Amino acid sequence: MKYRLILFVLFIFFSGESIRAQFGKFDSTARSGKISYRVICNNKNVDRNEVIVKLGGFEKEARSAWDFFARGRVTGIYMDDVNNDGFFDLLVTVYSGPNGEFGTMYTFASQENKSLITFLLPDPMMDGKLNTGYKGYDQFSMLDGTVLRKFPIYKAGDEKGSPTGGYRVAQYQAVREEQRGYKFQLLRTYDTK
Repeated sequence: MKYRLILFVLFIFFSGESIRAQFGKFDSTARSGKISYRVICNNKNVDRNEVIVKLGGFEKEARSAWDFFARGRVTGIYMDDVNNDGFFDLLVTVYSGPNGEFGTMYTFASQENKSLITFLLPDPMMDGKLNTGYKGYDQFSMLDGTVLRKFPIYKAGDEKGSPTGGYRVAQYQAVREEQRGYKFQLLRTYDTK
């Protein structure tokens, strides 16, 4: 059973393009112990969709649901402790662009299961270490509370859908930010064939 789960996770990680092509209604729940996050999105529009996050198991003073508009369509959720405080956080993967090629993650960090702080994964186009050869087709996974973003590298002259530069992997860690709560900081990046 353990090997089937590992193979399933690897399949999802490496076949992101075929999964993103199917944008139907998204309704999924992540759960650990008494804490749960249910995420619902109709995914009707290419550019903007209402996302509802329902909380389960949080303290009474916490809001029971959050709603926001995402730029793109929801394709998946993760539950992990990204800010390393002992409480599970929610990460929502969203893809935008005409063909759903540009991915990001909306993060909801639990504050002792009483409230949430939200923040986004940085745009690779705004980072000089990542933007060379970037044209989207992001794939995401989690590793010990950090976020891994993997995408193909396009060289000059490469046609859409035919990158020849291998892959770039970026690892992000949530860090405390004085005024806004948290942000993702790039830990390391490397290219592979």
